[in-house]
Amino acid sequence: LLTKLKDEYPDKFLWIELGLQTIHEGTARYIRRGYPLSCFQKACTDLNAIKIPFIVHTILGLPGETDGQVLQTMQYLNCIAPFGIKLQLLHVLKDTDLAEDYQRGIFEALTLDHYLDLVISCLAHLSPDIVIHRVTGDGPKNLLIAPTWSLGKRKVLNTLHHRMKEQGIRQGDLYEI
Repeated sequence: LLTKLKDEYPDKFLWIELGLQTIHEGTARYIRRGYPLSCFQKACTDLNAIKIPFIVHTILGLPGETDGQVLQTMQYLNCIAPFGIKLQLLHVLKDTDLAEDYQRGIFEALTLDHYLDLVISCLAHLSPDIVIHRVTGDGPKNLLIAPTWSLGKRKVLNTLHHRMKEQGIRQGDLYEI
């Protein structure tokens, strides 16, 4: 199918978006990603073989994941070398299993400060060759339980920009192969 699409639309820039979320299998099972890391790896290999760029979705603030584990995911992505990445904040939405766990205190949502620190760290560790497609998102206002600060998207983006400028940090500053 992908080869056919590429052949039928040679003048179009085509890319595929892949939902990785995390490289950590325990977390992937908890959020019911639905496939092992090896499946993601095969998709990347197959897409590279037919020269179709791909964008990877990750989620920051997944229950039980440390900042170090998030950076391990970024390092893995540096090795995979996707065309782009979307860094997404975990949103806890009403009427989900995740909401039940959140309300029972099994995990906490990231604070704005923690999220910004984590995003800045991710950007600093990511290869400057990877296009950043997203650094935040907003959950549906009528379903969002936490973090409610994420509803102020402009504030999040402006504060991120200000902190990076203030700290003199740019994408790739801490990048290592």
